[in-house]
Amino acid sequence: MCLEIKRGVQKMRTPAALGAVLATFLTLSPVLAAETISVGVVPQFDLRRINAVWRPLLDGLEHQTGLTFRLDVPPSIPAFEKSLMAGEYDLAYMNPYDYVVASKRQGYVPLVRDFSGDLSGIVVVAQDSPLNRVEQLDGKVVAFPSPNALGAALLPRAEFARKFHITVTEKYVKSHSSAYLAVILGEADAACGIAATFDLFPAESRQKLRIIYQTASFPPHPLAAHPRLSAAQRDAVVQAFLAFSGTPEGKQRVAEIPMRDPRPASAADYAGLDSLGLQDFYVEEQ
Repeated sequence: MCLEIKRGVQKMRTPAALGAVLATFLTLSPVLAAETISVGVVPQFDLRRINAVWRPLLDGLEHQTGLTFRLDVPPSIPAFEKSLMAGEYDLAYMNPYDYVVASKRQGYVPLVRDFSGDLSGIVVVAQDSPLNRVEQLDGKVVAFPSPNALGAALLPRAEFARKFHITVTEKYVKSHSSAYLAVILGEADAACGIAATFDLFPAESRQKLRIIYQTASFPPHPLAAHPRLSAAQRDAVVQAFLAFSGTPEGKQRVAEIPMRDPRPASAADYAGLDSLGLQDFYVEEQ
């Protein structure tokens, strides 16, 4: 789904809380506003929810930078990864291992990420399930969002094979929400996700599930930029993102990404992922 707001079109009313930071960005060089910036977001949640979170956020960044942002939310994680690896996004919010691959293939540079704590993959089962240990999943159906979701598929699959020596029947259902729902509906014995998306799953549904395992932890998803964006554009995005997240509305929007303590990110944050040998489990999208 693509939504584009041109510079000549009437903008949404600027939130009062943004007034204090607008002046900082009104004198940006005209070159910053010379083009529309495409923003790809990995579809961890359903498309309506992602648009409801990201479009107001991008509107806030537009008010502050003079840039125009086009939001692109693909229908599935594999579709997102295919576009990402082809370098189609100027900015992209991606899982950490996709960043590792995309940085090598396209030169993506991390801009901001959450510093409220590392994330880990989780394995959930139904509240009344007799399953209590990962070893009991041998031969069972496990729902995953997509093959390359780091915490929700790559790490669990790697640990199932290498640490627990079990084989599961993999069921791919496009999003974290759908993976959790598959367990509730009895379509899978277990599901894999990450703690951040599980916390944002509706409380009444979350209460029907319980976590039986957590994987090794890793730095959260970065918002990264393709190198075709200038250093001035990248810096403007970072400064605007941090300023917007400091407002009451912005803090709420950014927390729903989820990104509760956004700060500048660096390539060094993700250097350790290369040593995990996850390329053996990474699935190339055709």
